[in-house]
Amino acid sequence: MEAVYRLPAVNSVSVGAPFRWLAQGWADMWRAPGPLLLHGLVIALISFAITYGIYVTSAAFWVLSLTFGFVFVAPVLAMGPYEAGRIIDQGGKVTLGRITFVRGALRTDVAYLGLALLLIYFFWGRIAQVVYGLSTWRLYHTAPEFIDFALGTPEGHKMMIVGTIVGLSIAFLAYAMVVVSAPMLLDPRQSVFSATATSVRSVTANPGPMVLWAVILLVALNLVAASGFVLMIVAFPWLGLASWRAYRELVADDAVAEAAVRPAAAASGA
Repeated sequence: MEAVYRLPAVNSVSVGAPFRWLAQGWADMWRAPGPLLLHGLVIALISFAITYGIYVTSAAFWVLSLTFGFVFVAPVLAMGPYEAGRIIDQGGKVTLGRITFVRGALRTDVAYLGLALLLIYFFWGRIAQVVYGLSTWRLYHTAPEFIDFALGTPEGHKMMIVGTIVGLSIAFLAYAMVVVSAPMLLDPRQSVFSATATSVRSVTANPGPMVLWAVILLVALNLVAASGFVLMIVAFPWLGLASWRAYRELVADDAVAEAAVRPAAAASGA
């Protein structure tokens, strides 16, 4: 007998699908507001503490760099909300313990995905340093000084334009790899390779909706950063649940990676 493995089928969705995912994620969040909002509060406090710690060391460039770089690690950090979405789908009860210590995320394939995102993030950080270094010889120690340079000088404008183009290109690559693969890896039958391939296929099969979804996530994360991470309390579980809904709609239920068995005789005769 020969086992033949195939990737899950990818569904086509309408351009307005991202707004439906947001509405579904919002409704899901209020099915278990206590644990989900408390989970968001913990993530918000950790994010603020890290950012504030960097800021008081007078490393303004790194504050902005790490803040914008949050987009690379957020999908893996959202395993809790993904698990909440899975539990809600199954009619179970969402608890803080179940979404904080996600057993399905404690596997090698999730670690590989996280490592890949971390490497992309480090690469993005190096590119940001190069763009910064080619734009000015000065080291700006405070956020106001850096913002004045970025917005008030021709060199700063060039840095922002080049940095934005390069940064968005790298960020979209990471997004295509992880937008479906992160929640998909809660399924123990999936590998990091099949999940990543399915994620990229979902984006290429639905360019309009998936670009719109990327823009929504980017705008939301920037608003979170601008609020001093206060909005993360609500935004983190909401967007995580919406991302779970996106995965459930994009990946066909009846095509989850499975083994099809053929008779050995038929295989040898093909």
